[in-house]
Amino acid sequence: MAVTLAEVAAHAGVSPATVSRVLNGGYPVAGGTRTRVEQAVEELGYVANGPARALAAATSDLVGVLVHDVADSFFGILAGSLQGALAPTGHGDPRRLAVVCNTEGAPAAELAYLTLLEGQRAGGVVLTGGAVEEPGHTGALTARVTRMAASGAPVVLCGRPPLPVPAALPVATVMFDDRGGAFRLAEHLLALGHRRIAYVAGPPGLSTTRERLAGHREALGLHDPALPEACEPLTVHAGFERSAGYDATRELLRRGAPFTAVAAANDTVATGVAAALREAGLRIPGDVSVAGFDDLPVCVDTAPALTTVRVPLREAGVLAAQLVTGRKPLPPGGITTLPTELMVRGSTAPPPAGGSRP
Repeated sequence: MAVTLAEVAAHAGVSPATVSRVLNGGYPVAGGTRTRVEQAVEELGYVANGPARALAAATSDLVGVLVHDVADSFFGILAGSLQGALAPTGHGDPRRLAVVCNTEGAPAAELAYLTLLEGQRAGGVVLTGGAVEEPGHTGALTARVTRMAASGAPVVLCGRPPLPVPAALPVATVMFDDRGGAFRLAEHLLALGHRRIAYVAGPPGLSTTRERLAGHREALGLHDPALPEACEPLTVHAGFERSAGYDATRELLRRGAPFTAVAAANDTVATGVAAALREAGLRIPGDVSVAGFDDLPVCVDTAPALTTVRVPLREAGVLAAQLVTGRKPLPPGGITTLPTELMVRGSTAPPPAGGSRP
């Protein structure tokens, strides 16, 4: 039997009206009260559209697509490819409505959108982008994904690691070889002769950041066991925006430790890195080589064109659409890892003959 709003209110020790205000949003509710209500909702498995949930196997043609930032080209390309692949193939497939939910990378927003999509009886959900690696959030996310999949709505995790859900459920994982891509990029810089390699990493606590940084450090260590420690002072964690790359590079320059190359967490960050270096009077790649990650369309139009790692975003979007609609069966183990590819362009070159310049 479906849990009622009154039962949630009793469990949280508040009035039904307060529960309604928390669930609907846009109303002022004290932080402690809101937390109690959200915990009660999670513990009881309450879904706002209780009667609809009680209809066995009653799902809609709606597919929810959760992205960190719809304005970011990474997510725009991925979501656009996915939405295009949801169109009917002409063989009796129904038309699907893709609803893009912008979470801004906030764990609470991710959970809230999943609850709303469950209440709307979404026919499937695709979660994209790196996962926040915090045990409490992972547990709450696993519970929601398990509940949705058990109701018959396929779930696809795209660009993030798998969740510990029962193997029989329709939950698929599409991963990118971020670690391997970062390894090959670092190898490329080392082969050019760079040893003082700065790294502008993404935010800590994110799966994408962890994987790319691990690949970078692994390549350094295989080349010379002393390199990871030597380059550690040249590693800065920042956001995934252009301004983050700009600010991180200014901080590296302020510290005064010399470096001849900068590997950035993504291409957008790399544009900020390049801007800060040019502002400081440094040439790319004459004084400092710069590399990114993702291979966004802008990479070929920068001056010089950006060396980067290609992530197969369009291919991933198509695959996610096929999996969430059941047009493609789940792979063994439910996990598909898509390869990444090193794209060498004009922004990387051997270090200057005189050594480190900054």
